[in-house]
Amino acid sequence: MKKSIQKFTVSIAVLVIMLLIAPTKASAQDAVKVDPKHYSIEFENDEIRVLRIKYGPGEKSVMHGHARGYVFFVTDYEVAFTIPGGEVIKASGKAGSTMWADAVQHLPENLGNKPMEVVQVEFKTKPKKSKK
Repeated sequence: MKKSIQKFTVSIAVLVIMLLIAPTKASAQDAVKVDPKHYSIEFENDEIRVLRIKYGPGEKSVMHGHARGYVFFVTDYEVAFTIPGGEVIKASGKAGSTMWADAVQHLPENLGNKPMEVVQVEFKTKPKKSKK
């Protein structure tokens, strides 16, 4: 049990690092536009966009970007992210996992043998500067 918790923690840490080192450029492709098979909009207003992300076993996307936001893993996942420059970062975790994600550009691939589902809330507005 302790080993699986450590593996999960390391996987999440790797995913967070990957998201931090691969900031989105202004020219990043919109996931919904370039890969509608895997990405759909559940809700959208002036402040947020909620994406439903579904990949079948072994399915792969194309390079695209996401705004900063919150990620909820609906299913267990085993995924590889190729980031600009060609580096591949692998991550895995359990259903119910959540995380904050900075803006990112990547190409995901479901390495698992089961479907993977994620809900991602992308923030359209910039964070407010704190008063100091």
